[in-house]
Amino acid sequence: MRTVQLLIKSLVGTLVFLLILFISAGRINYRQGWLYAAINIVSLLLNSFALRNEDELAAERSGVKSGTKSWDKKILGLSAVTLIIIYIVSGLDSGRFQWSPRLHWGINATGVILVLWGEVIFLAAQKQNKFFSSLMRIQSDRGHTVCDTGIYKIIRHPAYLANIITAIGIPLILGSLWGFIPSVVSILLIIIRTSLEDRTLINELDGYRDYTYKTPYRLLPYIW
Repeated sequence: MRTVQLLIKSLVGTLVFLLILFISAGRINYRQGWLYAAINIVSLLLNSFALRNEDELAAERSGVKSGTKSWDKKILGLSAVTLIIIYIVSGLDSGRFQWSPRLHWGINATGVILVLWGEVIFLAAQKQNKFFSSLMRIQSDRGHTVCDTGIYKIIRHPAYLANIITAIGIPLILGSLWGFIPSVVSILLIIIRTSLEDRTLINELDGYRDYTYKTPYRLLPYIW
């Protein structure tokens, strides 16, 4: 039941964002927009499939829970606004006014690959971490422990890396160079969120400090 509720919530959110994109583009025959819509539907279905029989995880991801950090709610809100701005700017650009030069189809294809790659990393992180959550909180009610297996052996915050990859891919799919301006802001917010979450986990989650010694990189191996 929780999985179905999360699917419906995600579907409604996706449709709202796509509506914003097409309204900004000002036309229904917006090829890049339909390409991006198709990728979104595929991602939504993959996420729903990954969460099958995972009602507890779906419940954790379905809303704000007790103990959620206030700073994370603010950053997530800003991230949502930034994503909307990416859609508006990209739609106005490639769909309506063509501020950017017409990009080769290979650029759009690269964007598709990046977004799908980001989705695969995100789903892997979600599948491997039973304490995966939409918002930062120490899940004491669920016996929160450190996840240090699978992709978490390589970096500590793989889902945020996935979000960064996706943020790069979206303007490429939509063929909007101007869309990279809000996309960069989105990436900066992800980096800030990663830093704050990592610090919170070090201070509040048993075993996480030791985990940072075994897996020293937050987002990019050998860089940070």
